[in-house]
Amino acid sequence: MDSDLLSPREKAAVLWAEHVTLNTARDRDDVFEEVSKHFDQTEIVELTLMSGLFAMFNRLMDSLKVPVEIQDEVDKIQRSLDLDPEKVRTYYQTVLDLWPAEFLPPNPD
Repeated sequence: MDSDLLSPREKAAVLWAEHVTLNTARDRDDVFEEVSKHFDQTEIVELTLMSGLFAMFNRLMDSLKVPVEIQDEVDKIQRSLDLDPEKVRTYYQTVLDLWPAEFLPPNPD
C-alpha cells in the first residue's frame, strides 16, 4: 500500500480485494468508505465478485493439492526475486538507449 507504482484507485482495489479474500470486508466500514471514494456501486460489486471468485479458485486448488503451475515455472519466478540490481539497471538503460525517437503510426489494415 506504500508503493508509488499504484494509483490511489488501484490501492483501494487491492485493499478491498484483500479484505474480501480474508472475509473481513463486512466488518470494515472504513475500508468500504475508502473503496467508495474511487469506485461506484456497480464497480464495487464487480471487484467483490472477482475477488471472491479468485479466492474460491485458490481455496479449491489448494485444498485438492492441484498445482496451478508447473513447479519449474514457479521456481523461475522465485529466482527472479533475487535479481542483481546492477544487471536490472543495465538492462533498462539498454532499453532506453535503443528506444526509438518516434514510432510509426498503427497500420489501419
